[in-house]
Amino acid sequence: MSALRTRGLIGATLVVAVLGITAACGDESSTSPPAAQPSDTPTTPGSPTASPTSSGTPSTDCPDTIAAVRAAADKVVWGKGVATSVFQPVSVTICQYDAQASGQAYATGTTQRTAKQATDLFALVNAPKPVAKKPAFCTKELGPTYVLRFTDNDRGVLSYTAEAFGCRRLVATSLEGQGKPGVLPAPRQVTPELIKSLGLR
Repeated sequence: MSALRTRGLIGATLVVAVLGITAACGDESSTSPPAAQPSDTPTTPGSPTASPTSSGTPSTDCPDTIAAVRAAADKVVWGKGVATSVFQPVSVTICQYDAQASGQAYATGTTQRTAKQATDLFALVNAPKPVAKKPAFCTKELGPTYVLRFTDNDRGVLSYTAEAFGCRRLVATSLEGQGKPGVLPAPRQVTPELIKSLGLR
């Protein structure tokens, strides 16, 4: 009889324990608040966000975005400037921007040339005759844009923008350095020889 009574007590204890746990936890049909769901983190106002069209990275050699490069080229006055530049470069940095680059995109390729390679490239830049009027008829194909930053022994920097598409503009945009003449070379158009040279790595 005692064994039967012991079994009954154990069974009752188990039933009470199970009911207590069920009451404490509840079931899925109860009206407990829903669990927290993950949400998108809002962007903090003023925080920098990458533009979907951005590419490349800024550098000391190629610090400008394609928007700044194009804005500088657009400000150039056609028909104004010297026919041949007397700048004497010892090196050049070539910054290449992709054909689809826009907005805040930076150069995606950088090439350095020194000594004879720099002077040979400068000769190709100087070779075309200046163009008096901004080209009126331009093709619609896409192509890379290059910024050529020529440096001389006095740390002067003469910058050109060369477009291998459309109007094929070849324009000097700035001359930096103490004691450098203020007159920039006159605008002209890119030649096939220059495009070929710029394409070489």
